[in-house]
Amino acid sequence: MNQYETVFILTPVLSDVQMKEAVEKFKAVLQAEGAEIINEENWGLKKLAYPIQKKSTGFYQLVEFKADPSVIEKLEVNFRRDERVIRFLTFRMDKYAAEYAAKRRNVKSAKKEEN
Repeated sequence: MNQYETVFILTPVLSDVQMKEAVEKFKAVLQAEGAEIINEENWGLKKLAYPIQKKSTGFYQLVEFKADPSVIEKLEVNFRRDERVIRFLTFRMDKYAAEYAAKRRNVKSAKKEEN
């Protein structure tokens, strides 16, 4: 199993409930295919670098997971079919990227414990 990271941008016209529903849908696709979700981050509403489909903002979401390569194709087909997704990017993490992501998660959790 390889470790992957996917970032996708949802259209800004969604309510919070609709946005969370869309994220849960993609997590369910991963779990149904036997993927192990390691980390999930909601980066919130951010300004896009350039307009996409006449929209200048979008909800960014990151999901880090371990899965077989065949799962990626199914996930990306679901991204393409869902009109709520503006853009997506999935990539396989090498050992250095995986180490960096683990370190970043530990720092983030340490900051939460301090607050």
